[in-house]
Amino acid sequence: MELKNTVAFVTGANRGLGLAFAKALLDAGVKKVYAAARNPAQITLPGLHPIQLDVTDQQQVLAAAQACGDVNLLINNAGIAQPSPFLASDSVAVIRTQFDTNFFGMLAMSQAFAPVLKANGGGALVNMLSVLSWINLAGINGYSASKAAAWSLTNGLRNELRAQGTLVVGVHAAFIDTDMTQHVAMPKSTPQQVALQVVEAIAQGREEVFADEITRQVKRALSLDSAPYLREGGQ
Repeated sequence: MELKNTVAFVTGANRGLGLAFAKALLDAGVKKVYAAARNPAQITLPGLHPIQLDVTDQQQVLAAAQACGDVNLLINNAGIAQPSPFLASDSVAVIRTQFDTNFFGMLAMSQAFAPVLKANGGGALVNMLSVLSWINLAGINGYSASKAAAWSLTNGLRNELRAQGTLVVGVHAAFIDTDMTQHVAMPKSTPQQVALQVVEAIAQGREEVFADEITRQVKRALSLDSAPYLREGGQ
């Protein structure tokens, strides 16, 4: 894609990785960046166009697609993570909440904006996934399940959108230094490092981004007899 001709829409853009995506796009010289958040008043970076959006609200999703008809790059970044062992007494409700955002929200945004992307020449759709699309960590199995589903969604969207010329990019990363991982004592990428890799992939037309060495190691090991998903935490 020619970034200078790009009009981008970023979900969850008020902080963390979403904000880093928005800033990286501005720095790359894109034409316009719509920055979506539940509370658009939290969008304060100059140059962004704030949009109110809860990706779990179908009416807000449809309204955003109608209002932003010039978009040719959608970045599905919005996501949540909650403690969710599968066998916990409240696991069904907690995991359903994560699926509502991490899978169904991503699906709703993709459905709503696919015709917009087509009308604007195809463009690109980026889904923020995780190394936990492939492995599970004790305590957040529900999050891992939602990201595994989002990976499958991404692969299916790639097939369905190929005919209209839409590039679909799946982004996998391990720990990123955001509020979501503030309790994790492990090496972390900065949001800026991940965002720059994604912007580069969009410009080059690449379909996958493996943002750090942990993610690359897990991906390489998936075909082994002792694949990382057979071991807790992929260790």
